[in-house]
Amino acid sequence: MAFTAQLSTLIDDLASPDPVVRDERAYPELARMIRAGELTRAEAFDLGRLMVERLARQTVQARSFASLILARLAEHGTWSDAWTRPLLAWWTGETDLRGYDDRLGWLHAVAHGADCVGQLGARGLHDPAALLAAVSERLVTATDQVWREQEDDRVAAAVVAILWQSGAADDTWLGPVRALFDAGEPGPVPAHASNTMRTLRSLYVALDHPVAPTGDVPRRVEGADDLQVRLAALPHSVTPTLWVER
Repeated sequence: MAFTAQLSTLIDDLASPDPVVRDERAYPELARMIRAGELTRAEAFDLGRLMVERLARQTVQARSFASLILARLAEHGTWSDAWTRPLLAWWTGETDLRGYDDRLGWLHAVAHGADCVGQLGARGLHDPAALLAAVSERLVTATDQVWREQEDDRVAAAVVAILWQSGAADDTWLGPVRALFDAGEPGPVPAHASNTMRTLRSLYVALDHPVAPTGDVPRRVEGADDLQVRLAALPHSVTPTLWVER
């Protein structure tokens, strides 16, 4: 992989533990270059391959910001089918789910991964059923980390982006969520159950509005009303005092 000196520096800085270097300098400039089409096709694909390799790095900021650059590449139409499996495997298996760290700044692995998954769905770059299954897996995977930095909104946005292309007729992906809620017991709510409940509420609201994930004319997801009925039945089972089945 032969990059220019400027590009090499930005790529190195993207994994920096310094949030100013990484989040305020390297990422915005790399994203701008991708969106402006300043990278050659070879550079863009080499960058993507390098970001996929970084998903296995030891530091969470390297993994997370790699996925965010992959989101920008997908948004620009630069994608290889060989990248999808490692991206989804990383996102569903990532264990460091902190949104913000006082020393490292924004980490946001859940949100950044969701951004990439949403772009893959919105642009038809992968099977929507497989993407939605990954969303479901991410939601129900046990964790002690309660999402507190609007990760639920970003995951909901990814689902809307996927459904914007595929429609909402197939709700098979909600099966593991139903199983999670059905297995609930009295007592403190597990973090992943709380994360899932809030994501579904965000999704319910988002489905009310026209969206344009690819910059086209905004429109509602096809079948949004029916999906909202099914979504309302899910939180009803765990918070019956708030949600009433229709």
